[in-house]
Amino acid sequence: MSALVTHRGGCHCGAVRFEVDAPARIAALDCNCSICRMSGYIHLIVPATRFRLLAGAGALTEYTFNTGTAKHRFCRICGIKSFYIPRSHPDGVDVNVHCLDAATIESVDVQPFDDADRDAATAAIEHLSR
Repeated sequence: MSALVTHRGGCHCGAVRFEVDAPARIAALDCNCSICRMSGYIHLIVPATRFRLLAGAGALTEYTFNTGTAKHRFCRICGIKSFYIPRSHPDGVDVNVHCLDAATIESVDVQPFDDADRDAATAAIEHLSR
């Protein structure tokens, strides 16, 4: 794995701020499920130990659907989902690459995640939250 840097990010209004340790060259996922497709979410999944919420816990609201495993957390002020607990990795955190500050990003390589074949797609990325 590449050396980790500390990326900072947050929601549109700035109420929610976080930092995440990840490579400067980000390997991201583009999921074609209904919620990701509709919201334009680009995924960076990391172990929970590499994510820190700096501000805005009280500004977050949660949405669940289907199995209820994924915990979609949105800023209740501006509506942006800058991170959530994913169904594929309930022990990790999934950060929206679009919500990261650009200063620490060298590049972003986006690969597809096919929700129509969720089991195979999840198996291929199971290492991400470890």
